[in-house]
Amino acid sequence: MSLVNVGAPVIYWFRSDMRLQDNPAWTRACAMGRPVIAVTFAPVLSAREVAWGIPGLSPSRKAWWAATVQELRRELDALGVSLLVLRGGAMEDLVRLCETSGAVALVCEEIAAPYEEAQLSSLRASGMVVHSVWQSTLFKAEDLPFSVTNLPGVFTRFRNEVERAKVPFRTPLPAPVNVSGYDLTSDTVTFVEDFADGEDASKFVADSRSAFQWRSGSFDANDEVLHLDEVRAGSAGGHAYLRSYLESSRVAQYKATRNGLTGMAYSSKWSPWLALGAVSAPEMMAALKAHERNHGATDGSYWLWFELLWRDYFRWLHLQYGVGLYRPKGLLEAPMSERVPHHRRSFTLWTEGRTGCDLVDAGMRELACSGYLSNRMRQVVASFLIYELGCDWRAGAAWFESQLLDFDVYSNQGNWLYIAGLGTDPRGGRRFNIAKQTADHDPDGAYRALWSTGS
Repeated sequence: MSLVNVGAPVIYWFRSDMRLQDNPAWTRACAMGRPVIAVTFAPVLSAREVAWGIPGLSPSRKAWWAATVQELRRELDALGVSLLVLRGGAMEDLVRLCETSGAVALVCEEIAAPYEEAQLSSLRASGMVVHSVWQSTLFKAEDLPFSVTNLPGVFTRFRNEVERAKVPFRTPLPAPVNVSGYDLTSDTVTFVEDFADGEDASKFVADSRSAFQWRSGSFDANDEVLHLDEVRAGSAGGHAYLRSYLESSRVAQYKATRNGLTGMAYSSKWSPWLALGAVSAPEMMAALKAHERNHGATDGSYWLWFELLWRDYFRWLHLQYGVGLYRPKGLLEAPMSERVPHHRRSFTLWTEGRTGCDLVDAGMRELACSGYLSNRMRQVVASFLIYELGCDWRAGAAWFESQLLDFDVYSNQGNWLYIAGLGTDPRGGRRFNIAKQTADHDPDGAYRALWSTGS
């Protein structure tokens, strides 16, 4: 029987789970009883974006990520655990870190998307022991009233079956307290390009017109007031905003206002914290249920649950179909030679907000300037790209990936497939009437006037 070096560390890779509480994968790593090396990767262009000639990530996406990492680092520092930020997404650096530190394993969140799955496959192929944990959904797979392979083909049936079965959402976990860091030797860290602490975030100033107003810096629990109209990144900032939001009148108004276009108040704005995992969906659900117990259920509180269910559905779809969701024709059966049309010049004009359609151009300018866009406008500009400009939906999905500060691989892909009519939904796509959308959602032209220029 061989002896185990109890001093050998375990590597924990923070992916889209930038939190310590309610993080089953982090809890598993800490429970191994070994010192922990915490790492994450700075976001870079993925293969999905590079293929369309997209120049880089937006300043907004990089800054929100940097501010979130800055807060995660502060939490880890308090535990005596250093956070290493690796640049470029190179799995070779993780392999080298494992070899030089003598780590016994790597633990991380499981992400069921092709690019992210390929990352773990390459690590395992190198000989690394990798433990990945599925944890980003409201529910555990074993609690669903159907197997993932028999997922209902449309969202409405999924929702009805989940509600009828009264499926319990996963109970949030406390943050582990028995954690120890690992001191890396100097030769180990020579290849680690560490993160300039908050540099990208501290230099970023949100556009004053943006519907998502945030600023850098930690949320201090002793702060007397958290302004609902100017929020902060990270787990503490997200929880503070969640508490304040649920104590406000905005919950009851949510269903009526959710298709708004301007300002912080029209929608929940939960997605930026959910996207990076600074706050988990079960944590939000637990807080929402507590709100309903204290203040009563409303159409608004139900619709917030409804939106969290949509988020879950797109995740289960990825487990069911995987790479099929990324094919040119999505889930449609089509000959390999059948290509999706794409007009590169039209795509460029769309990204620059120069299509000649005032409403669409306003939306694209907002996205470029702020890294945020309302759900209504995301659907409008996506429909316009596909049906009016005749462009490949995958190019639009890649552009959103590069720009959105709340980019979520599951929801982004699922929503683009939904608009294109290439997912599970039987209605054959969603082609929006731009004149009607303009009359319904910007009748006085205020939104178009607000974003009439790019700066």
